[in-house]
Amino acid sequence: MRKIDEMARELGEALGRTDEYQALKRAVRAVDDDRDVAKLRTALEEAESEVMARLRSGQQVDDVTRSRYEKAAEKLQVRPEYQRLVAAQANFDKVLGRVNDTIASGIETGAAGRIILAT
Repeated sequence: MRKIDEMARELGEALGRTDEYQALKRAVRAVDDDRDVAKLRTALEEAESEVMARLRSGQQVDDVTRSRYEKAAEKLQVRPEYQRLVAAQANFDKVLGRVNDTIASGIETGAAGRIILAT
């Protein structure tokens, strides 16, 4: 198991050095540093909390609450900083998807082998 843990740590380090992860870190930092975006995120989170509270209690979401949520989401989504964050996250998710596919393929190959390795 120690060998697998070491390989996982090395994989994590390699992922942290990818251009996609570095772009994601920059995008997160830009969003976190923008006060206007922070206000929009807070407004969206508050509206989302109200929507969820109503749904959990079995109430219908009224038009005012729905509209407030939609407007907050719309205002946030059009911000260039937020769009860069979404794009950077999608790009890094693609990298992780390829990594997961490669791991799954390796697992299948390993499982088909006759030699069982001690962990």
